[in-house]
Amino acid sequence: MVFGAIVLILVQAGIGMAVNLYVTVPASHPGAHPSDYLSGSFHSVVWAISHGAPALAVHAALGLALAVMVIGVSVRAVRLRRGTVTALSVVGGLLVIGAGFNGASFLDFNDNISSLIMALLAFAAVACYAIVLFILEP
Repeated sequence: MVFGAIVLILVQAGIGMAVNLYVTVPASHPGAHPSDYLSGSFHSVVWAISHGAPALAVHAALGLALAVMVIGVSVRAVRLRRGTVTALSVVGGLLVIGAGFNGASFLDFNDNISSLIMALLAFAAVACYAIVLFILEP
């Protein structure tokens, strides 16, 4: 599962780079510039999946799947009862979820800093999961 999370994060980051370079998110769409971040972000993500450019739709949908996957990795790590593995898995999961929130923020406000933070959090998550793989090596 950890290796799968690493691969999926890297694929997600690659698609994110393509989105960043080749997709223009319109300034006005459902969820843009919300007064309530969570409901606005929800509407932005739904819009991205249902009406966004194909690369953006795949990126958003894959991000949701990735969030579910890293929660599963964290739950499994907790069950292993190995402190470092659990801590790194939970931190990696939180980094991925943080990246997702910054992706939603990018959709909401179209600020480049959100895209940068999203990428940096994703790469930090890969580092956490790589260390987990190293620790778990037989």
